[in-house]
Amino acid sequence: MSGLLALLDDVAAIAKVAAASVDDIAAAATKAGAKAAGVVIDDAAVTPKYVHGFSADRELPIIWRIALGSVKNKLLVLLPALMALNYLLPAAITPLLMLGGAYLCFEGAEKVFHGVFPHSDHLVEEDFDTKDPAHLEEEKVAGAIKTDFILSAEIMTIALATVESPSLWMQAVTLAVVGVFITAAVYGAVALIVKMDDIGLHMAANRKTAAARAFGRGLVVAMPKLMAVLSTVGTAAMLWVGGSIVLHGLEVTHLWPWPYETIHHIAEAAAHALPAASGFVAWAVQAGIDGVLGLGLGLLLIPVATRVIGPLWAGLFGGKKPVH
Repeated sequence: MSGLLALLDDVAAIAKVAAASVDDIAAAATKAGAKAAGVVIDDAAVTPKYVHGFSADRELPIIWRIALGSVKNKLLVLLPALMALNYLLPAAITPLLMLGGAYLCFEGAEKVFHGVFPHSDHLVEEDFDTKDPAHLEEEKVAGAIKTDFILSAEIMTIALATVESPSLWMQAVTLAVVGVFITAAVYGAVALIVKMDDIGLHMAANRKTAAARAFGRGLVVAMPKLMAVLSTVGTAAMLWVGGSIVLHGLEVTHLWPWPYETIHHIAEAAAHALPAASGFVAWAVQAGIDGVLGLGLGLLLIPVATRVIGPLWAGLFGGKKPVH
């Protein structure tokens, strides 16, 4: 009997450790997902454009194919690559984060530049000029998965830098949880967004009550405004997160810690001036300054990307320059 009780005690202890590990993974995944919020918002804002122009019955299958490609990007390529890099050369994680942050700044600044100085992109127009819907769908899905790979790399790298557990397996499981959860959240939201107008049309045409029909018409009218808001929020988040990553990387690597430390002091001073909302004020001030500096960095990178990196990429790999 004493042996049985000892065995049950051991089983209970193991169960407690397992439960604690699950809690740790959940907490780490939540924290890592929050850190990657800016990239997630950008992903959700970018993806709906890939189903633009297709029939309604092809929208959800296209989103499913992109989501499946996103999971493969995260779990089969990025997860083992980042874990190996973190084990063999952990010092490279921060420079990779800074590179991803600079890319976010470039993307955000490019969207701001296009908004202030609108102009067409003949490469994009040519890309959509095709007579074969099946061929167009294949191209759009492939292009979306390639774009997702860049965004997924940023998400997974940010998550890896956030996870503080010394256990290799817990880091891997946390990254896997983050990757699957974020993919489900992003593409679930995208699916809802792209079908919202169809839901509204169905309600407006088939509901029996006037209130339900009016709500359906409201959904149809609101969708363009929602997409505009989502795009604006995504751009702001890219600039804020990108600027924050670059500035924090400069501080961590001791290359130029002054900007990060100065912004931190300014945010603290603003928080002390408004103690009733000190936490929000500190975040808002720091995020705002990070975003402005991220915009400045992105504007500087636009000519570098379009005049140097783009032609170099086309010369090395042939074909069209990569476009977002």
